[in-house]
Amino acid sequence: MRAVTVRPGQAGSQAVKEVPDPVAGPAELLVDGVAVGVCGTDKEIVAGDYGLAPPGQQQLVLGHESLGRVREAAPNCGFAAGELVVGVVRRPDPEPCGACARGEFDMCRNGRYTERGIKERDGYAAQSWTVESDYAVSIDPGLERVGVLMEPTTVVAKAWEQVERVGARAWFTPRRVLVTGAGPIGLLAALLGVQRGLDVHVLDRVTEGPKPRLVTDLGATYHTESADRVTSALRPDVVLEATGAASLVFDAMTGTGTYGIVCLTGVSPPGHTLSVDGGAINRELVLNNDAIVGSVNANLRHYRQAADALAKADRDWLARMITRRVPLERATEAFVERENDIKVVIDLAT
Repeated sequence: MRAVTVRPGQAGSQAVKEVPDPVAGPAELLVDGVAVGVCGTDKEIVAGDYGLAPPGQQQLVLGHESLGRVREAAPNCGFAAGELVVGVVRRPDPEPCGACARGEFDMCRNGRYTERGIKERDGYAAQSWTVESDYAVSIDPGLERVGVLMEPTTVVAKAWEQVERVGARAWFTPRRVLVTGAGPIGLLAALLGVQRGLDVHVLDRVTEGPKPRLVTDLGATYHTESADRVTSALRPDVVLEATGAASLVFDAMTGTGTYGIVCLTGVSPPGHTLSVDGGAINRELVLNNDAIVGSVNANLRHYRQAADALAKADRDWLARMITRRVPLERATEAFVERENDIKVVIDLAT
């Protein structure tokens, strides 16, 4: 079969290659790949900045934003042939920390977890793959066009869960949310905010292309002004930061209303310095009982939350988020950014 592979640490080594067909173990599903999404993490791996091959191997099969259709399933495993499924990305360490042992492997303390398509486990960018039935999640059969958005939706499902858990330390009835960034994570975060009945605002620099219309069609408000101007006007109860831009992170920290919660999902590159008034930030956080929380990855609970959120969403709107589809034979094109890209998907069945 064919798969998208890379040699971690070697920039530009991505290629579509023949690899051995997978063989499912007794507790695994054999799955025909439908599609795989491409995100910033994949591009970092392709650039040679990130990623680890499985032990004893030099190449890694890419792909963690999966969608597939079950070809074979063991009896009584909870899945059946023909079912649409997504594979979970992370696995706990064989000698797990306390969080991993309780199913919260997204909160791993020792860092010895593995991840499909990222860290020491082959990914899902292949014509077929296997996955343990305990780490597969079924999705609505009507989501075949857009189910590849499941994994990024799990990231924001967890982020919203974290916001609500932090808010529950006292009376918490948020009304207004600001999402910074209108990429896939930002748009999906806005979707889940709208589904919660909140007044959602999205801040991005882009003035043309599909992003503004996607936001307005969601029923949210799109902004392109400076971050400090937007936050001072809105004073949002919640900020979901999805860019990793250092200046936006600090603007978000000081731009909320009283008892504001900022959830950081974007990862900032190192090496950028800013001059900030640390005393003012400290004063703002303390006197307003504000909170800042980082959030990454997702566990099985968040996958199920994401499946529910996508099943309730407008499927045409979700389909418009996928701005480019690339056939497997030309998969390397998916890692080259083009103007107006939002979510690029590799079709594995072509």
